[in-house]
Amino acid sequence: MTDHNFDPIAQKFVNNIYGSYKGQIRKEIVWRELLDCLTRLNKPKLRILDAGGGFGYFSQKLAALGHQVTLCDISGELLKIAAEQLSDKPYRNNVEIIHGSIQSLELHCDGKFDLILNHAVLEWLAEPKQTLHTLLNWLDKEGLVSLMFYNKEAQRFFNLVSGNLDFVELGMPRKKVVRLSPTNPLFECDVMDWLNEVNMTVLQKTGVRVLHDYMKSPEITESHFEQLLEMEKKYCQLEPYASLGRYTHLTLAKR
Repeated sequence: MTDHNFDPIAQKFVNNIYGSYKGQIRKEIVWRELLDCLTRLNKPKLRILDAGGGFGYFSQKLAALGHQVTLCDISGELLKIAAEQLSDKPYRNNVEIIHGSIQSLELHCDGKFDLILNHAVLEWLAEPKQTLHTLLNWLDKEGLVSLMFYNKEAQRFFNLVSGNLDFVELGMPRKKVVRLSPTNPLFECDVMDWLNEVNMTVLQKTGVRVLHDYMKSPEITESHFEQLLEMEKKYCQLEPYASLGRYTHLTLAKR
């Protein structure tokens, strides 16, 4: 098994991940968490690493606020899209683009980062635990991490309430290759164990899409989107909803 590369479907990735209603929810919830990170760090200019950041949606927003961002990804096609989107922006020089893996970052940069982003990356990796530990070595002692991963418990709950009981009993095997379906969904308890091993502490846990994916009438997403988005924001940090988000977002600091 190797780390997944989105080169063959780069534009589909952009359209599906951020160009849909569920993508809009993801953007809104994660951006709110990042703004909270900026408030906690309270510095006018941060050094930020967006590890596995694709076409740099959040890299670009952070750069527009005046921060210095290093964007790395193994997908050259996604990075081309990032470069094209940045080409006419006044903050384009605030983003350094690195075509390479998280594991190879030492070949391209040095020093520590105030804020590290790692969004929806671990579930596509051959060795998520080892890669996460490598990534955390780049964190400044007073820095923060914005970590988001595909929640396997939510995947199981979704299939249970959808009546896919045999599928769950079989351990939810991947019947076919779904290009935007993660290779290796993660249990939160496992990720927490990995973080404890390297003395990281969770400052905030947030579920991303705690309601949208479970709705019995999907058309409501379109007809009542603003109301749904407000409900997502209201319940995303409350249990049990926070633990049932399709993605789990953790704000982390060194213990």
